[in-house]
Amino acid sequence: MACNLTQGRNEVCKDSIGGLSGIYFINYTTGSFGTDANGYITSFPSGSTAYYYQLKGNSDYTETVTTSRDNGTTFFSQAVKMNVKKLTQDMSTQFKLLAYGRPQIVVVTNNGDSFLVGKTLGADVTAGTSQTGAALGDLYGYSITLTGMEPVPANFITGSTSAANPFGSATNQPTIVYGTNN
Repeated sequence: MACNLTQGRNEVCKDSIGGLSGIYFINYTTGSFGTDANGYITSFPSGSTAYYYQLKGNSDYTETVTTSRDNGTTFFSQAVKMNVKKLTQDMSTQFKLLAYGRPQIVVVTNNGDSFLVGKTLGADVTAGTSQTGAALGDLYGYSITLTGMEPVPANFITGSTSAANPFGSATNQPTIVYGTNN
């Protein structure tokens, strides 16, 4: 049966840290991410572009499994919460485009792992604010949540080992457009 466990797991070392170092948005494309037998992403859509957003501080990723025994269904809700500092007209335009689209997202953790959110169905902006806060130390920027709902957990990217190598050894790596300070 395809749902039987295939391995166990020992207690792991306490050498991990939380948080995200950055994310890459890829405009939605269908069926062109290659995976290996273990589920790692091994190739990206030919000719794709990835738009990089550097993150520091209060951004996170959460994946939640939802199963219904009565309906015989299981899906994985993938949520990326990002804070982008400083309100600008350019970023307001990008925020609008994120809300209108359904990009696929490469999430890069502070541990150097990378994985793909929204591989099959893309991700939607499900919450977001532009805010100035009340106190001098409050956020002056954007808080955005993007959610993907997928039939399987987010796929890790083969060979990704650091924020400097988020696409690892995958083939057809996207052209990267780095952010500006606008």
